[in-house]
Amino acid sequence: MTTTAYFTDESCDLEDFKALTGQSLDATAVPLADGIEKNIPIYDMARHRAILDDPAKRQTLMAEWARNMLTGSGVIVLKAAYADTGVIDEASEIYLQIIADEKSANATAADHFAASGANDRIWNSLEKLCRAAPEVYLRYFSNTSIAAASEAWLGPNYQITAQVNLVRPGGAAQTAHRDYHLGFQTAEDCASYPAHVHDLSPVMTLQGGIAHCDMPLEAGPTKLLPFSQAYRPGYMAYRRKDFQDYSDANFVQVALEKGDAIFFSPAIFHAAGANSSADIQRMVNLLQVGSAFGRTLENIDRRAMSKQLYPHAKASALPAADLAAAIAATAEGYPFPTNLDTDPPVGGLAPESQAQLFHRALAEDMSVDDFVAALDAIHAKQQS
Repeated sequence: MTTTAYFTDESCDLEDFKALTGQSLDATAVPLADGIEKNIPIYDMARHRAILDDPAKRQTLMAEWARNMLTGSGVIVLKAAYADTGVIDEASEIYLQIIADEKSANATAADHFAASGANDRIWNSLEKLCRAAPEVYLRYFSNTSIAAASEAWLGPNYQITAQVNLVRPGGAAQTAHRDYHLGFQTAEDCASYPAHVHDLSPVMTLQGGIAHCDMPLEAGPTKLLPFSQAYRPGYMAYRRKDFQDYSDANFVQVALEKGDAIFFSPAIFHAAGANSSADIQRMVNLLQVGSAFGRTLENIDRRAMSKQLYPHAKASALPAADLAAAIAATAEGYPFPTNLDTDPPVGGLAPESQAQLFHRALAEDMSVDDFVAALDAIHAKQQS
């Protein structure tokens, strides 16, 4: 292992990379998995969903997921993350309408890696779904499997962002890459960050995807190179042609079904596959979940979303854990940055966050008008 303080192009050794990614996942490292496919552990949430209701068992499962993403193969698949895929279909219809509306308004949804016109992208699909159909949004994100996977990697108070990607038949594959934060920097910028920041970046975000349709291999599910997330100079290496060629030749893919979810370290070498099917419109809601201690990919008006969602949450009969998952996806869970002159800590070291207010409002049966006023008061106090 290199001990250099900064990574450069010369830090990258393809033979070391081959040795790292050539290993096999030991089944004893993922004892709760229902199977291993191409070094990717598969978890059947129809069986594991009940575990999430038991705090101790939930933590054991989350620890296994996190361990595999850090030092194992770097990826997990959650089969049947959605017990009822009806809400997936409802959300898909809304997303298709959003795509049509944005096209009619001549909006351009630029994509980082795909050629122009190769797919449709909805940026900030999280907020757009909440604004268009808050009741559908509530049922969509009141998902304890997604909440547990996010917390497993990032801890509590994570921040979800989402981007829908619709790839048509004939859509080409992406090239191997890593993702946000350092994955979105130029090679020159990456080289300017010390090596320990390269180690830190992958634990600040979590990559995920919710399958909105069945995705056999010919539809091009995500290509992944297991164990590559553990290659320390990888943010420099993935841009090199020799590493890209090796990744392209050794990527693995697993078929997904509607309602499945996949989560992986943002540092794993990955790429969208080519859609070589005749008629599958491959739709995935891509999740990029941010640590409470970092910056998410998109600016999201979580105050407006919380106002939109609160009446539906207040009237909902969903279990507390499901509501908590929806609130975590919606409201800001971290109260900083703020203006400590006007927004001092309350009962601890931090002021009340939007998420804490949301939970308190539900517990106190706060009226919609009072909740809106309290949210606005938090926002006003945070201004400099």
